[in-house]
Amino acid sequence: MEPERERTGKHFKKGRKRRRAPNTLVGAAEAMRARWELGERQPEAKKARLSAILFAENCEVTHDQLCELLKYAVLGKSSVPKPSWCQLFHQNHLNNVVVFVLQGMSQLHFYRFYLEFGFLRKAFRHKFRLPPPSSNFLADIIGLKKKQATRDQSKMGEGSLPSTSSKVRVNLQNDPIIQKYGSKKVCLTRCLLTKEEMKTFHFPLQGCPDCANFVPTKCNGSITDNSPLFGLDCEMCVTSKGRELTRISLVAEGGSCVMDELVKPDNKILDYLTSFSGITKKILNPVTTRLKDVQRQLKSLLPPDAVLVGHSLDLDLRALKMIHPYVIDTSLLYVREQGRRFKLKFLAKAILGKDIQCPNRLGHDATEDARTTLELARYFLKYGPRKIAELNLEALASHQELLATGQELRNTAEVVQQPNTSVLECLDLMGQKLLFLTREPETSELSSARNCETVKCLSNKEVLEQARVEIPLFPFSIVQFSFEPFSPSLTEEMNKRMRIKWTEMSTVYAGPFSKNCNLRALKRLFKSFGPIRSMTLVLETHQVQRPVTELTLDCNTLVNELEQDSENRGTIYLSGVSETFKEHLLQQSNLFLGLEAVILPKDLKSGKQKRYCFLKFKNFGSAQRALDILKGKDWKLKGRHALTPRHLHAWLRGLPPESRRPPGIRVIPPPSEQQALQALKVDHPKIAAWRWGRKIGKLYHSLGPGTLCLILLPGTKSTHGSFSGLGLMGIKDEEESNTPNMCL
Repeated sequence: MEPERERTGKHFKKGRKRRRAPNTLVGAAEAMRARWELGERQPEAKKARLSAILFAENCEVTHDQLCELLKYAVLGKSSVPKPSWCQLFHQNHLNNVVVFVLQGMSQLHFYRFYLEFGFLRKAFRHKFRLPPPSSNFLADIIGLKKKQATRDQSKMGEGSLPSTSSKVRVNLQNDPIIQKYGSKKVCLTRCLLTKEEMKTFHFPLQGCPDCANFVPTKCNGSITDNSPLFGLDCEMCVTSKGRELTRISLVAEGGSCVMDELVKPDNKILDYLTSFSGITKKILNPVTTRLKDVQRQLKSLLPPDAVLVGHSLDLDLRALKMIHPYVIDTSLLYVREQGRRFKLKFLAKAILGKDIQCPNRLGHDATEDARTTLELARYFLKYGPRKIAELNLEALASHQELLATGQELRNTAEVVQQPNTSVLECLDLMGQKLLFLTREPETSELSSARNCETVKCLSNKEVLEQARVEIPLFPFSIVQFSFEPFSPSLTEEMNKRMRIKWTEMSTVYAGPFSKNCNLRALKRLFKSFGPIRSMTLVLETHQVQRPVTELTLDCNTLVNELEQDSENRGTIYLSGVSETFKEHLLQQSNLFLGLEAVILPKDLKSGKQKRYCFLKFKNFGSAQRALDILKGKDWKLKGRHALTPRHLHAWLRGLPPESRRPPGIRVIPPPSEQQALQALKVDHPKIAAWRWGRKIGKLYHSLGPGTLCLILLPGTKSTHGSFSGLGLMGIKDEEESNTPNMCL
């Protein structure tokens, strides 16, 4: 493989070596992961690899997000922003990218013929849902339909941000600010953090064990949209007891500074953090004001309905050791994707057009920062979420991050900084071409592109044969197989049958019980294993078993195969976890070696943490050891190896109410003649799924090490509606090393 690539002269750009970033969804396990990797990993050759879990909302990855990953795989961190929904480590060690597109198939096909797609479900650790297909799926994932960007951003000067008046075509509905607040203007009370949000983001709250000595501001008045705003900013130093307050600034709504005090810490100062705070030993020596003095002064200044505004305000309140119930945090108000936050300096420039925290000044000006947060809050209230979303802050921030790397803006690279850059343009900058193999007769935008080598075939078999020969010669390949879509009526019938089947698989049959059994105690017992959707008691029965129908014959086999799914291997399900579970887990981290992620589902309506969770480990052995410990006498949790991949769980959870199993006794009649004929019709796609799953598996084995491989089932559209697609993803070497003893 390597000699052939050398002859073509097509190599991926070798970027500089990058330190591995921790997984942002791990939560409490994040610190554990970093320590384990430092202490346990032996020096070894670096390999490209993917993050343990995906960060996609509801496990759905949009076509634009797919494009993000493909561009990053080509050019790396030094040229384009990282993908927002996953992490690709050591991109410079990738050798090839291959995308297989199974045109005419959807997520419904994959799970209808789950047993037949043996290779795909076992080989790829990452699976995600795709939205229903657009009119040109390939153009979307390559980025060819986003060519109408303005030229304003290409005229940016170094050290400045793009003009916020740039009119870039942005899908506002996907902007996280619109998703949280809607597009209409919001009132002040809507911008306040809820108690649940304050708890999530570690604000000091009354009743929290770590806030026992904190002082409340006594602001308990009724909040209205006319309540006064106060900007707050604090500077800290490092002492023998941790971080302590050295300066506080409080700014009233009109912009006047009502409080600006230097504070001497109670403990020995180890680091003044002068580069951030501007405070030195000489400045602080004559100061006599202590923390308790500041607390008294702040309590006397704030009216009962005061709203504090700040940036990462939880840190300021913890430095003050005070509790305040009404806050607006601009780092959370201006929502960013995947839980990331914009810096105050960036928001000041992008939103207000002002420069703060200038590098030629020693440290930050706390009063200036407090005033800036206040102005940002007022701007949000005045102009509303839609105006903010139209500024396309994510693109502006990405540009600034590129400038921060010290990379000069060259004419040949300016196109990459555009959020609308296509994968073809990225390859063109590298002097490379894209290979496109297809049997589709019509000419698409992709096949007519200048640096796309298109090979049109007469059949799927020819596509497969050409792929074996051509893929090694190109750094980036798209291989499209085309399958006849099912008729709308058959698709709808399959969908109904699948819903019934998965509902039946989610049903537990237990008994027999006596007529005098305690139903409340029985429900409590079952609930300890996980949430219950419904419960039905059948009084007249002597034998308890799952009803045997054509849809349930292979249920046990499916359950066993789901447990062996590569996405589930190494993942355990636990029930009965408390709100303090992750903290307890962190304290006992030495017991759970190999933990990669902690997934704590939340209720979609209340936002509260559910009573169950998933723990993802590096391998099956680590997961089994952890399961034995967590089910033991010290933890007393109920659990098992996971059965439902996250994307499938999201799909099943979204089923319409009428498709779910109704309470009470339900009788499934024998299939009618018409249904029997339809069952015969699905035999052909069943064989096709088995045959092509194996053929793609053989082609996958022929790929070289370090190949990023994506299998995309784009989804289908019919008169009965649209059906979501499915994506599977992995890197050749990584997948095989992470799934030992797996037959592919």
